Amino acid sequence: VTAELMESLTRVLVESVSNDFEPVLQEPIGVGSAFEGWSPPEWDGVYRVLVPLNPPPGHAFHLELNSAGPTAARTFSIRVELVCTCKRQQPGEKLLCFLHQPQEELRWKQKRSLLETLCTGSYLDVEKTSQWLYQLVRSSWLHVPQSYSWHLVFQPCSRSCQLWLSRGKESLRVEMLFGVRQGDSDIFVVSQPTEAQKGSSSLFVSSQPAETNCLSSTAWLETYAVAEAKFLQHIARQVPSQSLHLKCLQVFTCMLSGTGFSSSTWKTVVMHVLTTVPLSRWSRREFVRRLGDIMAYLRRCLQLKRLEHFVVGNEKLPAEISLPPAMQRVEPLNLFEHLAKNPDAHKEAMRAFSQLRLR
Repeated sequence: VTAELMESLTRVLVESVSNDFEPVLQEPIGVGSAFEGWSPPEWDGVYRVLVPLNPPPGHAFHLELNSAGPTAARTFSIRVELVCTCKRQQPGEKLLCFLHQPQEELRWKQKRSLLETLCTGSYLDVEKTSQWLYQLVRSSWLHVPQSYSWHLVFQPCSRSCQLWLSRGKESLRVEMLFGVRQGDSDIFVVSQPTEAQKGSSSLFVSSQPAETNCLSSTAWLETYAVAEAKFLQHIARQVPSQSLHLKCLQVFTCMLSGTGFSSSTWKTVVMHVLTTVPLSRWSRREFVRRLGDIMAYLRRCLQLKRLEHFVVGNEKLPAEISLPPAMQRVEPLNLFEHLAKNPDAHKEAMRAFSQLRLR
C-alpha cells in the first residue's frame, strides 16, 4: 500500500514542480526491514521511502567527503555547480543559461538558480530542501488519487518529510527521505539516517553515524540501504523458499532483548552466511541447520574480533549491485574493530553470545 501510494505521489510531485530549476524527483525506493520482508521487534512502525534527487538543467551535483572517519559513518556535502546549457539546446528551444544569460533577462523572467533557492553558500541545504519537499507535497496532495480515501497529517521534521496517513481504523506512518546517488551506483547520500543507521546503536557494533542533531544543514549521510535491499531481492529470486532466510533473521531479532546485539548486526551476519552456504540448502526442512550456521558464523566473528561490513570491500556482491569505483578498491571494514581494542568489551560480547546460545 505504501509503495503504491508513494509512486502515485511522486508522479504528481514531478508534474507539480513549477520551477524548471528545482531538483528533479526520481522513482521512490522503499528501504528498511518493512520493504525487505522482515521487521525486528524494535521496529518503530515507520515506512521509509528514499526519493532520489537529480540536478535540474543548468546544474551539476558534486559530492565532497566531509568526515575522515570509518567508511560506514561518512558524511558528505553536495556542491552545486552551474553549467552551460547553450550547447544542449535543441533547434527552436530556448533554455535559460545561468552562466551566459544576461542578469537583466534572468531577473525579468524571475528565474533563480538552485544556488539561490535551496543552497547555503554553494552547497545543497538539507533543511531548505526538506521544507521545499514539504510544501510541494502539501500543495499537491489533493491531486493524488489516494487522497480521496486517505486523510493526511504532516509531522514536522527538519531533515525529511514525515506523513501520517489514516483511513478508518487503518493508519500508516511514512518518512520520505531524499538523497543523491553516488554516480551510477546503489550507494546514496541521504538527508536522514535510514532504519539500519538509527537502529544499530549497540554495545557490539562500531562505526556509527553522527546524531542528526549534531549535523550541519549541509551534511548528508552515506547509506548502503539500497544496495542491501537489492541483495536481499537477488537472494529471494534464487532460494527454494523465498522467506526462509528472512524467517531466520526474524527468529534472531526476536531474541535480542538484553543481549547487546542489534538487528543490524544479525542482518549483516545473515547476509554473509547467504554468500557462504549454497542457496540450494536454504529449503524449509533445513531451517534448524541454517540457524546453527548463523550462530556459528557470529561465534567465529567474535573469536576473531572481526565482522566485515557487508557492502564496503565485499568482493562477493552480485554483479547487479553497483558500487562507486573508489569503494570497490577499499579494504573490508571491520565492524568489530573496537572489540580488538577493548578486552573488556570483547569479554562482555562473548558473555552475551553465551546467553544468546542458551536462549
